[in-house]
Amino acid sequence: MNYYFSKALTGSFENGIQKVTEALKAEGFGILTEIDIKATLKKKLDVDFYNYKILGACNPPFAYKALLAEDKIGTMLPCNIIIQENSNCEQFENRRA
Repeated sequence: MNYYFSKALTGSFENGIQKVTEALKAEGFGILTEIDIKATLKKKLDVDFYNYKILGACNPPFAYKALLAEDKIGTMLPCNIIIQENSNCEQFENRRA
């Protein structure tokens, strides 16, 4: 069972972030948070990791409606979008196997 949707993009990692951000904006979502996993793991654990960012996106009208319907929905907000560099990800997975 998948608990996510995925889409492969071509281009650079930074270009992928830009494309996703623009697509979200076109649908009324803004980015509230950005977590750079690569930088965080380097800083906290001194480990090298591939490019991996988590974008916390929110569409205020949708969030408001959801909160009116279910007050615990905040555990799912903001909506998280993961952008990761696929070629490095495969190399990382191969090292772990």
